[in-house]
Amino acid sequence: MADEKKFLLDDMENSDRDIFGKRISVDLYPENARFSISGGGLICMTLKKSDGSEEFFERVVPVRAFPITEPDCFISIREPDTKDVGKGAEIGLIEKLSDFDNETVSIINKELEKRYFTPEILKIYNIKEQFGYLYFDVLTTAGKSSFVMNNPSSNIRVLEDKRSLIYDIDGNCFEIPEISKMDKASFKKIEIYL
Repeated sequence: MADEKKFLLDDMENSDRDIFGKRISVDLYPENARFSISGGGLICMTLKKSDGSEEFFERVVPVRAFPITEPDCFISIREPDTKDVGKGAEIGLIEKLSDFDNETVSIINKELEKRYFTPEILKIYNIKEQFGYLYFDVLTTAGKSSFVMNNPSSNIRVLEDKRSLIYDIDGNCFEIPEISKMDKASFKKIEIYL
């Protein structure tokens, strides 16, 4: 039994998988991770392992661990979610995106901007309450928008830096840099939900 345990532990030290066959996340640096764009516009990554071998991932997905407070730090690089496997495993973690060259930063930031698209609300035309839902008609930096929200006490977050984040029922996020600086009509419409 002890020999079997030692064998498993020795095997784990030389593996990128744990005893359950799950991938072990590694720290990613410019020295061990190279990113590129595939012909289809997806992010690819070549990972240089500690034994000198390389593993190629034809698609990786960057995800922010702290999207609000540390958007350029602690970027999780994951395998994509699939029907067969489910949630993609974390391959590794970039502690500071600024450690990488400008081209890599640009590749990853473009994908993050798509994932965390957060239009700024410039004006609130109308907020209608009906059957426990709020129906918003607003002007954003991406144009006119309408969205639905439930439970404003959970879905409107006022941050320490005075920004407000508003989440609709689909999980989309809208930002108001500083509610008190909105035009009076817009401020009056949203003030009661804060």
